[in-house]
Amino acid sequence: MKISLRRALWAGAVVAVTVAAVPMTSAFGAGNVTTTFAAASDWGTGHETRVTITNGTDASLATWRLEFDLPAGTTIGSFWDADVTRTNNHYVAVKKSWAGALAPGASFSWGYNGTGPYKAPLNCTINGASCGGGTTPTTPPTTRPPTTPPTTPPTTPPTTRPPTTPPTTPPTNPPPGGKKVVGYFAQWGVYARNYHVKNIVTSGSAAKLTHIMYAFGNTTNGQCTIGDSYADYEKAYTAAESVNGVADTWDQPLRGSFNQLRKLKAAYPNIKVIWSFGGWTWSGGFTQAAQNPTAFANSCYNLVEDPRWADVFDGIDIDWEYPNACGLTCDASGPNAFKNVVSALRTRFGSSALVTAAITADGSNGGKIDATDYAGAINNLNWLMPMTYDYFGAFAAQGPTAPHSPLTSYTGIPQAGFNSDAAIQKLKSKGIPANKLLLGVGFYGRGWTGVTQAAPGGTATGAAPGTYEAGIEDYKVLKNTCPVTGTVAGTAYAKCGSNWWSYDTPSTINGKMSYANNQGLGGSFFWELSGDTSNGELITAVKNGLG
Repeated sequence: MKISLRRALWAGAVVAVTVAAVPMTSAFGAGNVTTTFAAASDWGTGHETRVTITNGTDASLATWRLEFDLPAGTTIGSFWDADVTRTNNHYVAVKKSWAGALAPGASFSWGYNGTGPYKAPLNCTINGASCGGGTTPTTPPTTRPPTTPPTTPPTTPPTTRPPTTPPTTPPTNPPPGGKKVVGYFAQWGVYARNYHVKNIVTSGSAAKLTHIMYAFGNTTNGQCTIGDSYADYEKAYTAAESVNGVADTWDQPLRGSFNQLRKLKAAYPNIKVIWSFGGWTWSGGFTQAAQNPTAFANSCYNLVEDPRWADVFDGIDIDWEYPNACGLTCDASGPNAFKNVVSALRTRFGSSALVTAAITADGSNGGKIDATDYAGAINNLNWLMPMTYDYFGAFAAQGPTAPHSPLTSYTGIPQAGFNSDAAIQKLKSKGIPANKLLLGVGFYGRGWTGVTQAAPGGTATGAAPGTYEAGIEDYKVLKNTCPVTGTVAGTAYAKCGSNWWSYDTPSTINGKMSYANNQGLGGSFFWELSGDTSNGELITAVKNGLG
């Protein structure tokens, strides 16, 4: 990722949102089938609801059909993990074909985004029986979240979110082979940004992710090494900070983010976690690694499969910026170096492990994609992630202003081939299967200051002020401080005062996901989780857009 390691500079407070769980139970066999509607978040003009069906009977529940009405003023705009149809204000939700039967005592969750403030459903039935176990309720329960968020965040997370123990059966993601939703978790986010693994749960992101990239491990002296031992496995978490509400003890063998990821996987077993090595700051060691790929692969295997955390990781990711080209440092290992390193990793990790790579998205003629034999490595990789962002930014201090993550080219683009489509088409033309390519999205913006022109192409005097670094800002900040004023090349831009920013929004992400689907791509990935809103606006757009 083209983001430097700024452990002590990154910050971000996460605002907890009150959750109201509205149980509606129905008598069904020996025991009850319970349906719970919970407002995961409510921002007044919209809301996210999580619906959980629990089989409290003594028999397996092969299928389910949930029917309910929504009160006036609210409608379902998007949904996931269930098939939903609508007739006026009446909704029918049925089990996805890939979701298995519900065992006795098991639960299944699906969700939807609604317009307007959260309102509890009416006239709820499941498999034809009243959800109330008697007469169908005609008025919504009185317990519901506020229609506007609190003016200040609570000092402690609300006790209703997340649960102190993982659900019996966590939300089910599609089986392997479906579209991938891959999010980066930056290890330094646990410092000033105050973003922890638990925030993946409270934001609703855990229910939408298929894979988490843990960034980064270091590459030193041609070996895989620990990036930050304190953040990775030493930091002690309190009960309030912990994924499952259980505090770390001084003598437990594993703490830190690794242990929190272990707890996350216990609650969401369909999520795979991949340890990413390198990145913009730590790619220099790959040059030495390329001189002895077997030794490098052995060091990586020994680290990833360390008995203290072997169960946490499902594979390894190589973020080499850039083989046989220049990033923070320059590499001259030759066009076969990347292919040789990947081959050694696959041999050492075996066929069952995930081996992936984040790569350049330079689609220009003779550019960084052309410098390396990526196609020669593809048979040993599960997928490739061309980093289709950071094309333009205030590293060119005087401009011209341009969107940092254009989907397509446009008239006046500063550099030909610097757009997502150019990268995807070049990689496909080299023989890389479309379903092994993921489309990259940035959950942040890049900006300039001293700009007078609203449209792209204006001059600037330097980088716009940012919370943690000049020229870079999270989406969750920009959506409020510098709202979108225009779109170009499938992404958005905004001018506020003399500052000019470009960033993706739920709307532009929806367009990018349509592109990914039309191109037959394997899914999408994004940098990085902490840039999203506390209710996961952007990851919801990714998930819903991919279908």
